Amino acid sequence: MFERTPALVLDTHAWIWMAAGDQRAGKLQEYAGRLLLPAISVWETAMLAAKGRLKLLPDLETWLACNLESPVEMEPLSAEISVRGSRLDDFHGDPADRLIVATALVLQMPLVTADRQIHDWNQKTKTISLVEL
Repeated sequence: MFERTPALVLDTHAWIWMAAGDQRAGKLQEYAGRLLLPAISVWETAMLAAKGRLKLLPDLETWLACNLESPVEMEPLSAEISVRGSRLDDFHGDPADRLIVATALVLQMPLVTADRQIHDWNQKTKTISLVEL
């Protein structure tokens, strides 16, 4: 299974769940490889906090600094990822999801997600390797 994969790309919710010690991300607690976080996930997390949908303690900046440390590494947004995200056939319009999927595609690494829309899209297109939480 994914335990033998040297690196995984995390969807935003997988990262947040992992940081919170949520059972839904339990598989990741034992994972020994690299965990790559698309840069857009930092923006998405900050937006959730700004809208009051997520409370990060003691504050956003401290939470981010603490949770962007090993084993998590932030993967920068590149031109290649941006272009690939614009070319996902029959994918829904959420730009963050597009860039998260594109990051996994460009890096050729499995994506860890519980996002039903991504799973449904991938079931039709067979485009990406997914790890379900």
